[in-house]
Amino acid sequence: MNMPPLTQSFVLHFGEMGSRWGVNRTVGQIYALLFVAERPLHADDIVERLGMSRSNVSMGLKELQGWRLVRLSHLPGDRRDYFSAPEDVWTIFQTLAEERQKREVEPTLSMLRTALLDAPDSAEERHVQARMQQMYEVMELATGWFDELRKLSPQTLRRLMSLGATVQKLIDVKDRIAVLPGGKSA
Repeated sequence: MNMPPLTQSFVLHFGEMGSRWGVNRTVGQIYALLFVAERPLHADDIVERLGMSRSNVSMGLKELQGWRLVRLSHLPGDRRDYFSAPEDVWTIFQTLAEERQKREVEPTLSMLRTALLDAPDSAEERHVQARMQQMYEVMELATGWFDELRKLSPQTLRRLMSLGATVQKLIDVKDRIAVLPGGKSA
């Protein structure tokens, strides 16, 4: 690898983590390099810095484009494609969450909806459907919550996430205020 030690450490770590995140090592390393790069890089820059084959870099860039995690740009007078990662980490976070929802959550919800429409033939299938219904309800609730979060600005989302356990304390206070004398809810 042709890069400073700190960059190399970051790139190697992302490569190792890639397999845990559902991408291969090469894709993880390419993304990490683009994320920390001061300027957009073309494929030959990436090949030189990572010591990878041109075909691996090309395939990795295509996969990252499919995830909407890199942007393609051009420089005047230069025919090469240049690639960069979005600057705003909140935009990256939202893109990853949206892509994961599209690739993992939506197909599962679709399968569950279909399975819940079937009439169970046995007690065992009724049990299975009941468990699937519970999973469906949780996933639908989480999906709705995520849809609401996507509408927030990055600044509001950052503030909300920094609240942490304070949100639970606010809910507890609200619940105590809602109870009127005599134990009746408002």
